[in-house]
Amino acid sequence: MAAQNNISFTFAHFKNLHIVCIDYSDQYYNSQIVWAKKIIYIKKAPLFLLLLVCTALFAQHNNTEDDTTWKHIYRANATKINDLVNTKLDVKFDYSKSYMYGKEWLTIHPHFYPTDSLTLDAKGMNINEVSLFENGRKKSLKYVYDDSMFLRITLNKTYKAGENYTIYIDYVSKPDEWKERGSAAITGAKGLYFINPRGEEAGKPTEIWTQGETEHNSVWMPTIDKPNQKLTDEISMTVPDKYVTLSNGLLTNQKKNADGTRTDTWTMNLPQSPYLFFMGVGDYSIIKDSYKGKDVAYYVEKEYAPVARGIFGHTPEMIKFYSETLGIDYPWQKYDQIVGRDYVSGAMENTTATLHGAGAYQNARELKDGNAWEEIGRESGRE
Repeated sequence: MAAQNNISFTFAHFKNLHIVCIDYSDQYYNSQIVWAKKIIYIKKAPLFLLLLVCTALFAQHNNTEDDTTWKHIYRANATKINDLVNTKLDVKFDYSKSYMYGKEWLTIHPHFYPTDSLTLDAKGMNINEVSLFENGRKKSLKYVYDDSMFLRITLNKTYKAGENYTIYIDYVSKPDEWKERGSAAITGAKGLYFINPRGEEAGKPTEIWTQGETEHNSVWMPTIDKPNQKLTDEISMTVPDKYVTLSNGLLTNQKKNADGTRTDTWTMNLPQSPYLFFMGVGDYSIIKDSYKGKDVAYYVEKEYAPVARGIFGHTPEMIKFYSETLGIDYPWQKYDQIVGRDYVSGAMENTTATLHGAGAYQNARELKDGNAWEEIGRESGRE
């Protein structure tokens, strides 16, 4: 049966923008559908210009040779043997080596069938200890670390479906020594990025940020690095006291240490996929906003603090727009956005903590011509 093409356009208006939503699908054999949605933002212009854009998009869609690789490659969900339940992390950063020293408590249970083993993604690490953590005590477990990629653990017994157990792992993450290549969309694959960690590059701030999509957070935390895993988490970061931190969920505790560092604990009590875990550290100004009583904040370098609202200030209205349009109010505890230098993509919708590339930065003069950074609207919609 020949392909049946469908394309439709939806128009909306927001501030000084026309929003054009294009839906299109190709249907084969009355069953398999390739579907996509594209949203474009156009400064208000005469209607004939919008129609011209839509006509061009329609022609481009129809004239493009169909990609049929999806017919031949079966991309199944990752097989589930164990389910992640919760990750608790306690991490410290070594700026001189670009290392992260981690302690992890990983709570898991078998997905369906009983099992006496666990395989975790753990890329390029030093593994110092693997133990069962039970009643406040650790019991050493046997493990094999295959090709510095997979941590294969023999459990102390056979666990049944739904029966929780907690694994403790002491490890070192060495992201700069991990040589996996990125992709065209996300050009790096080392998960954890130290930006100017020794302060050797003049004019560039010292920062740390993470990029988990697609399966790169397993460079800095042992996990089952698959998007069909959903779990809660608690991340404690010890950093120089002059820096601020950001992660998923809410900042639930801060403790100053005698050595001039501070430990911040972030708690995410709603389940998310491992690739959406995020850590950010740097000398940022935090510009506070809100949506329906939930905190909204913008983390920017100090020189951009005066224009942060000019860049990000429509965020609460965007959340309201998506909530009303979709009929589902924003579900997470808060929504923060942070800008990272040398970022390996455009932006990333880490749950409650979106990371933007430095292209988001615009000065007051540039903003007079309009906000050119469209990722703000796109990523807030993906939350």
